[in-house]
Amino acid sequence: MAPTTHTVTNQPPPLVGYDVFAADAALTEGVARHVPPALREEARQELGELGRAAGSAHAQRWGALADGNPPVLRTHDRYGHRVDEVEFHPAWHRLLGHAVSSGLTDAWSRPAGHVRRTAGFLVWTQAEAGHGCPLSMTHAAVPALRADPALAAEWEPLLTSRVYEPGLRPVADKPGALAGMAITEKQGGSDVQATTTVAEPLSSDGEYVLTGHKWFCSAPMSDAFLVLARTPGDASRRADGDGGGLSCFLLPRVLPDGSRNSFRIQRLKDKLGNRANASAEVEFDGTTWARRVGEEGRGVATIIEMVAATRLDCVTGSAAVMRQAVAQALHHTTYREAFGKPLAEQPLMRNVLADLALESEAATALALRLAAAYDADTDQERHFLRLAVPAAKFWVTKRCTPVATEALECLGGNGYVEESGMPRLLRESPLNSVWEGSGNIQALDVLRALRREPAALHAFLTEIGTARGADHRLDGAIKGLLTELADLEGIEARARRLAERLALVLQGSLLVRYAPPEVADAFCAARLGTDHGTSFGTLPHTLALRAIVERARPVAER
Repeated sequence: MAPTTHTVTNQPPPLVGYDVFAADAALTEGVARHVPPALREEARQELGELGRAAGSAHAQRWGALADGNPPVLRTHDRYGHRVDEVEFHPAWHRLLGHAVSSGLTDAWSRPAGHVRRTAGFLVWTQAEAGHGCPLSMTHAAVPALRADPALAAEWEPLLTSRVYEPGLRPVADKPGALAGMAITEKQGGSDVQATTTVAEPLSSDGEYVLTGHKWFCSAPMSDAFLVLARTPGDASRRADGDGGGLSCFLLPRVLPDGSRNSFRIQRLKDKLGNRANASAEVEFDGTTWARRVGEEGRGVATIIEMVAATRLDCVTGSAAVMRQAVAQALHHTTYREAFGKPLAEQPLMRNVLADLALESEAATALALRLAAAYDADTDQERHFLRLAVPAAKFWVTKRCTPVATEALECLGGNGYVEESGMPRLLRESPLNSVWEGSGNIQALDVLRALRREPAALHAFLTEIGTARGADHRLDGAIKGLLTELADLEGIEARARRLAERLALVLQGSLLVRYAPPEVADAFCAARLGTDHGTSFGTLPHTLALRAIVERARPVAER
């Protein structure tokens, strides 16, 4: 009888069949903290349902299939007619349909809607991140469209609908719709003032035809897009030296009479990650019809509300990638043994895992705090968001890639193969630091808020000041931040340093107030104090590392 050579031993079981929401203590506690008591049970039930779906075998399969079968562009039909359609794998539609039906495009019409949606977005993104793009843009289009009450009345019920119906038809015939955004151009990137797309007015008030191109247009099969273009009046303002005004437009894919709008998809981007989602280059040929949103020449001010909301989703999406990476690392090291005991019980690995868990919890706490500020919708909270959002977007999105890399390393060679799912997380990890303005744009936006809106700094300092006196390292970091703010010499060259310090101090204040003492102590020691290294796994060995790891460990139902 031939000897057995392929008995499988010491291989962890897959992390499947668990509640992604309930298994995340930082997330469940944050939701309970920010959702009013009367709504907590309702929120817990809906997020639990979504969490169990996200941790299920079928959702994980959908994510792998959607990522492994990228969308395909069809510019013409078999007869040569221009169609400009993108075909997605059925798994994409299943993911997107489940997300829409779970309310991930509807934060604006229900109490505590932003906290509940942010928590849901963080949970469901862990199944697959690419389809989060149309979810985010659809959600974020609502405040921009409110600049035009008539447009908002027409489109908001569709964008916040819980019915997903793919395919291009007049939106009047659809129970729900998705929205996208096409702003950047090949010559300008984040410098929207370099926009060359032009809009010529038609005889009907508010209607225009567009000529131009957009270098990045995500989810091009959405029902409508917000775009920026120059009107003849904008050109006059530019000549007068008022900053070069732009106007905002809503561009539908299908016109009210059922005919296709001219929306020429030139090609799809071949991207590092986010491969399940289509990102396109599009052109408008002079017959592309659009309606102006808001006042002429006030396009940037109109669309900035959409940009701010999508930046919060960048923070949340990065927190989701970090959480899933850390969950996989914790799960693997719990079951994988080396040198006579589980990897997670080895002192050095425990240090790494605890350090990763700290980063994940701090990102989650910050995302939920920003969402709660949206729900409160007071002047104080709006001022707080003006500074906190770009700082958080700068820092949290940048921490995502090192977390994903270190978590992958916890799995060793197993983490380097596609079947583990870790390479997909790693490829996804840089996206949110680029989307909606890369690091320099966020850091400069922090400076802009400091210079133009003194109330933003006051609101931010009030927020972090509530934790003063609770930890000497946090107090020292706040003092250092105030010193940094008082010295304006070379401030632009120090903008990244300042954005980083703002985010870290804000995270520290949140954890000191709300996290267990062992988590807050470790964060303050490693992120705000001086007793730390420059890589993960360099926490002081005297900290309660085991407790931090146990708190973060996902527990699958058996």
